[in-house]
Amino acid sequence: MGFEFLVISLLNGISYGLLLFMLSAGLTLIFSMMGVLNFAHASFYMLGAYLGYSLSGVIGFWPALVGAPVLVGLLGAAFERWVLRRVHAFGHVAELLVTFGLTYVALEVVQLLWGRSVVPFSLPPALQGPLFSLYGVQFPRSRAFIMLVAVLMLLSLWLVFKRTQWGLVIQAALTHPDMAQALGHNVPRVFMLVFGAGCALAGLAGVIGGTTYVTEPGMAASLGSIIFVVVIVGGLGSLTGAFVASLLIGIVQTVAAGMDVSVAQMLGAIGLTVDASGSALLQLSMAQIAPILPFLLLVLMLVIRPRGLLGTREG
Repeated sequence: MGFEFLVISLLNGISYGLLLFMLSAGLTLIFSMMGVLNFAHASFYMLGAYLGYSLSGVIGFWPALVGAPVLVGLLGAAFERWVLRRVHAFGHVAELLVTFGLTYVALEVVQLLWGRSVVPFSLPPALQGPLFSLYGVQFPRSRAFIMLVAVLMLLSLWLVFKRTQWGLVIQAALTHPDMAQALGHNVPRVFMLVFGAGCALAGLAGVIGGTTYVTEPGMAASLGSIIFVVVIVGGLGSLTGAFVASLLIGIVQTVAAGMDVSVAQMLGAIGLTVDASGSALLQLSMAQIAPILPFLLLVLMLVIRPRGLLGTREG
């Protein structure tokens, strides 16, 4: 494993991790405000990709990059206003179940409207091709674009929460909803706007992820479970924790996926000598177990620190 492999894997891992953060940021916002783990969050990611695909064919990619997240945000706000708010009185279990049901509704709608096959959603020519070459390996412009959009999104969230009146109102509604309501702020409307904003962030990630990777009906299921791992490992309700966990999981999974060494060899590299002759598990390569590493990290985090890396609440 050479230095060039580490550098390229690190860059790819950071870009993948920042895509995970773009998706997990909205889920974290929704949970921090409402205490609801939105099981349908990855479905809004999928809707963002498909709406971006349809809009880009009519108005072009750059307007679709803005328009698709706005439409997804409006759908999310409508869902909170007319569905989620109605079941809120029945507790968090009812909220979880209704968002879980929404995942199947969204999947069926996508398959009815766009079919079951992959759609040809690609980036514009300006974002295609390599950005630079490092040690003979090309780093694509698409991954650099993911990194740029994610960093801009992070800065925008920080500015909104720390430098605007809306950010102060949102934080007040989060910590002291009754007091915020008494001061004349419409707390239910704040919740609706935050839910819509969180879904819009998922839609933005969908447009970026759908063009960079693939746009197909299974894209929500493939990333949905990883997003919950990110949110729980980072700490429920912590945006900073979600950012750290996204980068950690993205780098670990990407580096492991490119390693053609067995588990036994990895253990030997850190000083643990084991006999792998009678164990199929120890003979597996790191690339083969890369998909389960985030879930192993989740189990380890729940055992050692259930609140997550930077979480302040238990659930």
